[in-house]
Amino acid sequence: MKTINILLATLLIVSFSACYSVRTAGNSGKVPPGQAKKANGSKSAKPYAPGQRKN
Repeated sequence: MKTINILLATLLIVSFSACYSVRTAGNSGKVPPGQAKKANGSKSAKPYAPGQRKN
C-alpha cells in the first residue's frame, strides 16, 4: 500500500511539473532591435529598428 501511494505521488508530481506554457513578453513575439542584433551577431541595431526597415 505504501509503494502504491509513493508511486501515485511521484506520478502526480511528474505530470504536473511537465505542464507549463511558454509566453512572450506581451508584444506578440516581437523582439527589441538590440536583442535582434545580438541574436544575429550584427554590429548595428539600426536595420532592426521599425523605422529603418525597407519592405
